[in-house]
Amino acid sequence: MNRRRNVWISAAAAVLSALLVYGVYLLQLRQVEFQETVAVIVPNRFVPAGERITKDMLGVKQVAKASYNSEMVLDVEAVNGMEAVVPLGQGEPLLQWKVDKFRLLPSRTQSTFQIPRDYVLSVSNGIRAGDKVVLYLTGEEIVSERLFEQPVTVASVKSSANIEIDDTTNPNLMSLASGDKEKMYASRRDANGMIDYINLNLQEEQWLELDSLCKAGKARIVIAYSSQSLDIMDAAYTQTEAGS
Repeated sequence: MNRRRNVWISAAAAVLSALLVYGVYLLQLRQVEFQETVAVIVPNRFVPAGERITKDMLGVKQVAKASYNSEMVLDVEAVNGMEAVVPLGQGEPLLQWKVDKFRLLPSRTQSTFQIPRDYVLSVSNGIRAGDKVVLYLTGEEIVSERLFEQPVTVASVKSSANIEIDDTTNPNLMSLASGDKEKMYASRRDANGMIDYINLNLQEEQWLELDSLCKAGKARIVIAYSSQSLDIMDAAYTQTEAGS
């Protein structure tokens, strides 16, 4: 009986010893990982949203390899000339989603189309460059409906004098980028000018669909401001707080 008990005790001791050795190994491995660092790009000063980034604004900071994620920027050249989408804190690792090169330019699958005036029944005067808009199709002989499932981006809105419509003392894009809803609202309220030309970033198939529906003159579109512009701003600031 004692012999069997001694065997179990020895086996248990061997298992515990093995677990202890394995635990020490994992602890040492974790310490080695923390000791390894990665050089990431950080702003050397506070950068407000909307400001264009230059090399002299950036520095390098060593972070533990265990803390590194793929969104962190490693090369200064990769962000040189881009705009800050949200405010960038001094010394905080620069993340790819926080910067963009040309936010008003179309993506790889899009082109910028100026919508012919005779295609448009009405356009909200509160629309500004950078906003998300929803298109609705309407006409006497058709059933009114939403044209595209997803909102599209406004590249520019101009008056008949080919002047961008905005409040020059409080540009809408700066307020949108800075996350200031009050100033963004004020820029729409104080901007003067009737929208005569509107440019939208559309995929080729979207433009072809819109053109085929409107070129006969039986249908026109209503362009409405989408609250998704504000949702994107809120999402960006949520990610900023989460990453802080």
